Amino acid sequence: QVQLVESGGGLVQSGGSLRLSCAASGLPFSSCAMGWFRQAPGKEREFVATVDWSGGTTQYADSVKGRFTISRDNAKNTVYLQMNSLKPEDTAVYYCAGRFGRRLQMALSGYDYWGQGTQVTVSS
Repeated sequence: QVQLVESGGGLVQSGGSLRLSCAASGLPFSSCAMGWFRQAPGKEREFVATVDWSGGTTQYADSVKGRFTISRDNAKNTVYLQMNSLKPEDTAVYYCAGRFGRRLQMALSGYDYWGQGTQVTVSS
């Protein structure tokens, strides 16, 4: 059974930082591209960042480029999202996603597995 468990969300002031973690089990993690998505109240889920199987290639949404960093540790079956210079508009539930395939993927439909999400709230 595949499980993706996010952690690290919380309440932070504007300009602050948070580091999200996603622990994966039940899938060949080192052969899977991973991604982070987010969904704000009343909005559709949107792409945030993705990393290939090796961690060597990443891609970001324009709204987070330069502020967020995605990384992974294949020895720990974990993917991370370091979020700096947070803004109130970053407030959302953040979801970890995994796909069978080594290449990057920005589309929601390209992912096979999803976590339950972790809430990030940025106060102004």
